[in-house]
Amino acid sequence: MNKLIITRMDGRILTALISGQRAIQLNLEEESGSILGNIYIGKVKNIAKNINSAFIDLGGGLTAYYSLTENRRHLFADSLAQGILGEESGDGPGFKDAKGQEADRQKTASRPLRPGDEIVVQVKGDAVKTKDPVVTSNISLTGRYCVLTLGRCQIGFSSKLSDGPWKDQVRQALLEEKDRDFGIIIRTNAALVSPEEILGELRQLKDRYYRLMADGGHRTCYTLLHRAEPSYIGSLRDTYGDFMEEIVTDQADIFAGIQEYLRACQPQDLEKVRFYEDPLISLTKLYSVEKAVEEALQRKVWLKSGGYLVIEPTEAMTVIDVNSGKYTGKKTLKETILKINLEAAAEIAHQLRLRNLSGIIVADFIDMSRQEDKQLLMETFTALCRKDPVKTTVVDMTALGLVEVTRKKIRKSFREQVQKGDKTR
Repeated sequence: MNKLIITRMDGRILTALISGQRAIQLNLEEESGSILGNIYIGKVKNIAKNINSAFIDLGGGLTAYYSLTENRRHLFADSLAQGILGEESGDGPGFKDAKGQEADRQKTASRPLRPGDEIVVQVKGDAVKTKDPVVTSNISLTGRYCVLTLGRCQIGFSSKLSDGPWKDQVRQALLEEKDRDFGIIIRTNAALVSPEEILGELRQLKDRYYRLMADGGHRTCYTLLHRAEPSYIGSLRDTYGDFMEEIVTDQADIFAGIQEYLRACQPQDLEKVRFYEDPLISLTKLYSVEKAVEEALQRKVWLKSGGYLVIEPTEAMTVIDVNSGKYTGKKTLKETILKINLEAAAEIAHQLRLRNLSGIIVADFIDMSRQEDKQLLMETFTALCRKDPVKTTVVDMTALGLVEVTRKKIRKSFREQVQKGDKTR
């Protein structure tokens, strides 16, 4: 069974996604929550022309990185206040589209950014290692079935959705609801629902978006315009379709919060929630969550064959070494090496998600001489990584036999989450 376990550990909220008998994803969050997904009115602190970026002061001593390459148009707070953005007019709610206002909007949004400017930004990446959090003006609001985004104005679909006629039907329905100011991305979760349900959620996201823009024009600098939901609520929202069979927590306040969220947004899942209160064995021990946390922090990971991985996070990248270890099979050396490498590929894909490793990852598999074995390894590893909900790309195998992987940076690695808590206690 697939279960979402939510509890407290060392004064923080621990979320563990369990598949079968094994944890596949862990997240440890402070009680105050992460800033990931939050929307602020920030002030431009300085412009770094050499890297075509700006640094945005979010208040409270928090500075964020803002790429001018990725963000060519900006949500200036004074423009929101003047009504160039965020008002209702001819085409319905949205940015002003009356004659003459569209040109004003384009001109204002694309003017050069200057120190002291106040702009609306959303945190799209947690602070990782020594780097600041990353913010964007491409605001996105995420629902269970779709995402409303300012970054792109097209209608897009998850790459995992392949039903052409269904996509055409949904696209046609969305065109009647879409305004020129935003785009829509249909998520994998939407595969199991009707176009009407998707439209219902889109209307809710639109209402939230227009209220947010209107609010931004009347708030002072450093205001938090929108606080993202806790990570465990995000896990409930993001888990695909019928994958999750049970949601279990031993925390009364979290149990109440989950019920409130599900009643409002996912009533079909309300019956899956269970409050755990057995005094004889803790929730973390019952589902081996403590063991999973311990293993996710270890340098060495043993394979069933007797081989093992050594996982070494560094400042620049994560290096994973594959070793044959204690394996003594009866097959030929070439067959033995291929078996260990294929098992290692499956375990590496698992560990990337479990530990939330991101950025550049280099895997040093055991050397293989046969080209067909290398090809099989790469095809298998690519297919395994494609299942990760976080975008993971197997790039290539170098001339030295090193396999290069990239995984999108969103949250801190699990190790960093644990270490941050250790430093603050």
